[in-house]
Amino acid sequence: MSLVEDDISDSGVESRSRLESYVFTCELSSEVPFYTFQADEDDDDVEHFLELRTICLGDGAKEENNVVEVTAMNHQGKKISVPVANLNISCLPMVSLGEFELMAPVTLRLKSGSGPVTVSGLHLVATENEESEISDEEDDDDDISEEEMPSVKPAKKKQKA
Repeated sequence: MSLVEDDISDSGVESRSRLESYVFTCELSSEVPFYTFQADEDDDDVEHFLELRTICLGDGAKEENNVVEVTAMNHQGKKISVPVANLNISCLPMVSLGEFELMAPVTLRLKSGSGPVTVSGLHLVATENEESEISDEEDDDDDISEEEMPSVKPAKKKQKA
């Protein structure tokens, strides 16, 4: 899946960014208690995000609490760790996080329990594109003039007798 978004920067110059998404999954257990999602360091024009969707217990999970913790940067650039799920096979085997989006690097850790716990979501890649790189075909759809649009008239109300 990829999207093209228009942005207008503070300078008033229009730029476009491309957003690509890929399926992400990892399994945490007592053998592999953490996973670090990292971005490619080479490209400054690319931003990587991890959008967490679900965390669930896998086959063979024991009757114990399994706490999953996320470590990422906050708005001040400091690393913080936050528990995002406390799973138990008998009462809460899965949690939906909605669209919990974090900028790379992100570390997922099984803080307590032996798992297995599967974390799934999307790996989002945002790239800045030059205006000339994007074909003019995408802009043709936006050039519909008001003359081509049919006028909309308000509906007439029926009067009660």
